[in-house]
Amino acid sequence: MHEAYDVHHVQEKWLPIWDQIAPFRSGKPNDPRPKKYVLDMFPYPSGDLHMGHAEAYALGDVIARYWVQKGFNVMHPIGWDAFGLPAENAAIKRNEDPSIWTYENINTQKASMRRYACSFDWDRVLYTCDPEYYKWNQWIFNRMYEKGLAYRKDSAVNWCPSCQTVLANEQVVAGLCERCDNTVTKKKLNQWYFKITDYAERLLADMEQLEGKWPEKVLTMQRNWIGKSTGAEVIFEIEGRDKPVVIYTTRPDTLYGATFMVVAVDSDLARELVSGTSAESEFNKYFDSVKAASDIDRLATDRPKTGVFLNRYAINPVNGEKIQIWASDYVLADYGTGAIMAVPAHDQRDLDFARAMKLPVCVVVETEEDDPAVSGVATTGDGKLVNSGFLNGLNSSAAIQKIISELEAKKLAKASNNYRLRDWLISRQRYWGTPIPIIHCEKCGEVPVPDDQLPVKLPDSSTLDLKPKGTSPLATAHDWVNVSCPKCGGKALRDTDTMDTFVDSSWYFLRYSSVNTHDRPFIREEVDTWLPVDQYVGGVTHAILHLLYSRFFTKALHDMGYLSFTEPFTRLLNQGMVIMDGSAMSKSRGNLVRLSDELEKHGVDAIRLTMVFAGPPEDDVDWADVSPAGSAKFLNRAWRLAGDVTSKPGVDFATGDLALRKAAHKALHDISFAVESFRFNVAVARVMELVNATRKAIDSGCGPADPAVREATEIVAISLSLIAPYTAEEMWEKLGHKPSVALAGWPSVDPALLTQDSVTAIFQVNGKIKSRVDISPDTSDTDLEKMAFADPAVIADLAGQTPKKVITKSPKFVNIVL
Repeated sequence: MHEAYDVHHVQEKWLPIWDQIAPFRSGKPNDPRPKKYVLDMFPYPSGDLHMGHAEAYALGDVIARYWVQKGFNVMHPIGWDAFGLPAENAAIKRNEDPSIWTYENINTQKASMRRYACSFDWDRVLYTCDPEYYKWNQWIFNRMYEKGLAYRKDSAVNWCPSCQTVLANEQVVAGLCERCDNTVTKKKLNQWYFKITDYAERLLADMEQLEGKWPEKVLTMQRNWIGKSTGAEVIFEIEGRDKPVVIYTTRPDTLYGATFMVVAVDSDLARELVSGTSAESEFNKYFDSVKAASDIDRLATDRPKTGVFLNRYAINPVNGEKIQIWASDYVLADYGTGAIMAVPAHDQRDLDFARAMKLPVCVVVETEEDDPAVSGVATTGDGKLVNSGFLNGLNSSAAIQKIISELEAKKLAKASNNYRLRDWLISRQRYWGTPIPIIHCEKCGEVPVPDDQLPVKLPDSSTLDLKPKGTSPLATAHDWVNVSCPKCGGKALRDTDTMDTFVDSSWYFLRYSSVNTHDRPFIREEVDTWLPVDQYVGGVTHAILHLLYSRFFTKALHDMGYLSFTEPFTRLLNQGMVIMDGSAMSKSRGNLVRLSDELEKHGVDAIRLTMVFAGPPEDDVDWADVSPAGSAKFLNRAWRLAGDVTSKPGVDFATGDLALRKAAHKALHDISFAVESFRFNVAVARVMELVNATRKAIDSGCGPADPAVREATEIVAISLSLIAPYTAEEMWEKLGHKPSVALAGWPSVDPALLTQDSVTAIFQVNGKIKSRVDISPDTSDTDLEKMAFADPAVIADLAGQTPKKVITKSPKFVNIVL
């Protein structure tokens, strides 16, 4: 009879022991082990951990624990991304300070993480809402400001009427606020920006460092977001205006086909050009009718084209022709200069607009396609230039080079690159964030708060009305706002906006290296020791926002001399989502699975194992298709092995059963390879196979006293320590070892035990298996083919027919195709 395995008792038993021995502490002095930095994306403290956390932290834990077993000093820290709207909204609802809700949730999540046996170094913990942390947000802002990378400007920004705050372009998803799913509009405000566009080219070029180490999907998403295009800036004179308009185009070869100009209806240029003209009243009505449309809607190809003629004309620089200037919503104010030259024959949106407004269409690139003016389909490809003066007869690429050269000589154009990427808008009109460390003085202008006066702490929220009103709640904290200018001592005002919370997460990985230092954001020597992050783990939802911003911060800090590297994360692993019945979990759908319920029902190890075994990490886990109960049964079987072993620790494994030893070392080899290639589900499968082989050896083979049984069981325990640490620790104790199994060390594979005396080859006819034979691994294709044709089962199935072809892959199979 076997004693019962009580998962909850085991969990309560080992938690205090782990707390005492701290197996994952990475800050021990004079630690000789090589260093490795494994990092999970830190959570937002909105309630307890959920199923998505359970998957993410199980996967990250496999990696961290594996490298500890391999003899590395692994830094695996944790923190909380603690500023943001949910805390502020909860505070409004509960009429209390946001910090109360935030720290309550942090404490809840921290307790759950401990119970979930995450291998975090609990000496390296941070909270971004702590003044000791956001002080360094402000310090970095000041460095950005000094380098011209932080600036303020008036612009039309994304505005969420529900959240009553500004959103960065990246926080608008399909025209909706990513937080509340309400429609985003445009609003003209004076806002703070980080000049990420200065780094657009380097953000692209440095992706070479990440090729093969980051998912290609993420790199593609970032390339598309940065959106580099190559072309020219062309000068168009405007009748009645001293200053010309500069147009960016990727197709300067089509300049002779530019038959009108379009400016963004919400641009300053459109407002200026129409001012005082007879079109002004119509323009104002049009502006009011389209101002609520999102950029996504405005750029939609199926959106009907609308606009207003501004009663103004531009001069085409290549032929001197006057062309009409129109305002429309299909051009965006923040793309290039907010104005385009319209070439309707060779751009579909321009053609749709021209047909709607009955404007001329002139073909200048001859292709084999129909005339766009007749077909209604623009010809956008390359071809031979026509109706283009000195460019006639050239192909498109040659014409581009020639027209740029000609216009550059006349100072009418220059070759240029353009980027879809826009500067990062960081201003937020909310309370629960990092105050922007700028003081506004009538005499001195913008004055950064001196470093020795940081942090600029948030005022007591109990005196403020945090409800969204379109202006920052900080503006009503009069004692906080009114200060003396650090330069002249005169009356001045604090800036009342707070920073986008993505600022907090754009450098937190640096802070972990020296989280307890108080006189600088990080210690350079510690950063050089630990950084860049060796392995980063998190969701693909952050492919653009967080990862792009972190890369920008790293490059900017490198250029300022604070870092020696230019990319923050060497390798990236994205995990999928945990869903239910094919859909994302939600209360409204009635398919919400609570992690706390699953942990109570099955235990921590079973949930961790289920997450890891469900499939490749990047795939979604459908909880309806997996079996935590099955995982619990397997762990019970593995645990029983340790109780059955009767040999003593230190026994000579080399004297054990050869067949079991070969199976154990083959499994160990495969598990190592699977973990290092992120195929954790394959690693679990190999552990399961080894458990089966060991059980068979105990029950009907060499018996429980054989040294090979102990060796195989210890390999199972050490392997399970990556995935099911409570079960592994119990097994290790039963095997006579002191804790912790997490520090046991990864066993070495004996290459001699990986050699195979024989392998099983299969013989197929038309893809159907007819026979199996054991052969030498060194059998040649020719010999294996002869064996197949001599096999009685194959002979019978062929029945004298002549094969069409024979596919032989020794020592695996022969497939005879009739």
